[in-house]
Amino acid sequence: MSGYGGGTIPRQGVTERRRGDQMADVSSSDSGVNRQRPVAGAGGKPSSRVRMSAAQRREQLISIGRQLFAERGFDATSVEEVAARAKVSKPVVYEHFGGKEGLYAVVVDREVRALLDRITTALTAGHPRELLEQAAMALLSYIEEETSGFRVLVRESPLMAATGNFSSVLNDVAHQVEHILGAEYKSRGYDPKLAELYSQALVGMVALTGRWWLEVRKPRKETVAAHLVNLAWNGLSHLEAKPTLISSRNR
Repeated sequence: MSGYGGGTIPRQGVTERRRGDQMADVSSSDSGVNRQRPVAGAGGKPSSRVRMSAAQRREQLISIGRQLFAERGFDATSVEEVAARAKVSKPVVYEHFGGKEGLYAVVVDREVRALLDRITTALTAGHPRELLEQAAMALLSYIEEETSGFRVLVRESPLMAATGNFSSVLNDVAHQVEHILGAEYKSRGYDPKLAELYSQALVGMVALTGRWWLEVRKPRKETVAAHLVNLAWNGLSHLEAKPTLISSRNR
């Protein structure tokens, strides 16, 4: 599926995979582990407040960014709003991610890996029809359980790189389906070279239906998956070896 890309993510927006959560944070205001400082309590008396460690603050900012990007998209989200929701100053966001682009890259990278891991882990069956069912259910379950993450992935952004968005996930899944279809086509006497075309068509069908279901949420996901598999499987079961368009036959 295309149409999600456009430009590359700047170097300061390096992805979660490259930065890693192991990277030491250089924030002067968020370094250290769970420091305490006195703050005014009831009646003006000082009380102690546990501060977040650098790692905890980083996770909080990622969670807030994920929600804002899902709600408003990249362009309409600002560092000021991220900082306000986290109750920190803007420099804290810059120190952790280098800016809005860096935070966005981390959020997208996490969602890409989470969705791909979920789908690939679900593909355990040996029969092609069961594999179709598992792939459809995995995607619909992700949409249902991680709605904000899915919205981030399918929203268009000028920073979406071809290797880090929803399209890249679909391509990875399609390649796996291609291997399954290739073996099946060969055993049935079809041209295995067409497996790539059909795998893209099948995965695209499921993905577009998933985007529609994201908004309507009915019927229930099991019913949606069953109808998707019904269309895909029964269509595959009655393939013509050399299909042609009806309009071209009449010429």
